[in-house]
Amino acid sequence: MHDGSGRIVVQNLTKQFGAVTAVQNLSFTVEPGSVTGFLGPNGAGKTTALRMLLGLVTPTAGVATVNGRPHDQLGNPATVVGSVLENEGFHPKRTARNHLLVYAAAVGVPDQRVEQVLGLVGLTPAANRKAGGFSLGMRQRLALATALLGDPQVLVLDEPANGLDPEGIAWLRTFLRSYAQQGRTVLVSSHLLAEVEQTIDQVVIISHGMTRYYGSLDQLRGSQQSRVLVQPADANALVTALRENGFNQVEPTQDGRVAVTGATTQQIGDLASKAGIAVYGMQEERADLERLFFQLTSGQYAGSQLPQTPQYQQYQQPPPPQGGWGGPPPGGQPPQQQGYQQGWGGPR
Repeated sequence: MHDGSGRIVVQNLTKQFGAVTAVQNLSFTVEPGSVTGFLGPNGAGKTTALRMLLGLVTPTAGVATVNGRPHDQLGNPATVVGSVLENEGFHPKRTARNHLLVYAAAVGVPDQRVEQVLGLVGLTPAANRKAGGFSLGMRQRLALATALLGDPQVLVLDEPANGLDPEGIAWLRTFLRSYAQQGRTVLVSSHLLAEVEQTIDQVVIISHGMTRYYGSLDQLRGSQQSRVLVQPADANALVTALRENGFNQVEPTQDGRVAVTGATTQQIGDLASKAGIAVYGMQEERADLERLFFQLTSGQYAGSQLPQTPQYQQYQQPPPPQGGWGGPPPGGQPPQQQGYQQGWGGPR
């Protein structure tokens, strides 16, 4: 039997499609009780990696396990892993309730569970409507309801917020957080970086099939110092005062302000006051996930901006060929990624 932990382990995972390497030595762990973001530009290898984790694609090398077992050795996988890679698996003439009843019978759960998951995803009022008339957001909810039928320990979701309205996105964020707080495991692939940043604890960033960063979101943010933009009465005097006190990362901005890295607003204010320099305003700029994501996945900046923390050293790769955001891996894309795939993530 599996170990029951709910832990996802991806170790040295590689997949080649002929001469194309879609995923290369991918390694990370997703712990129970957390929401992990799986981020990367189009063509980075995210969908291929998730398909290997779910037993839909055979790895060329490496292993991906849930509860210490490959997906095909989990017994009744629906009670361990709930997953959504696409949301098009609905018969257009079946109602939402009938669709779920068919799947409930297939995975061996009672019909009462159908009513529970309809309520969980907010589809009870639409339970008797045909899926063919559903909006994209409603199909997202129905796909998630299907994944939840087996009350799984683990959720693997590809672009789950795609098509949801703002209220739906807020609901999804709360749902995923509460699901993880029950000691369960959530792995979310997404391009909605600003939204993911409000949901996740851990982050895995990949580009060209290789791991660029794996670790906590707080550590990723902390890898770059914040910058304070100061509007002083005398910019030259402020620069001199800062440098005399050991703050050397100071530079002017185009709008006449002074940008200071490595100092807090309180330190700058105290120094300006001591030097008799009037300050009309200060604004602190914190590194956000989107900025760091672009630095890690673009060909120009990959691996050049982050300090050598142990986690980043472990997974640092040489800068990829030209491409970055939206660029395909060297040699093109693997067969199942070519063209347009309809589903949660749209084109991949």
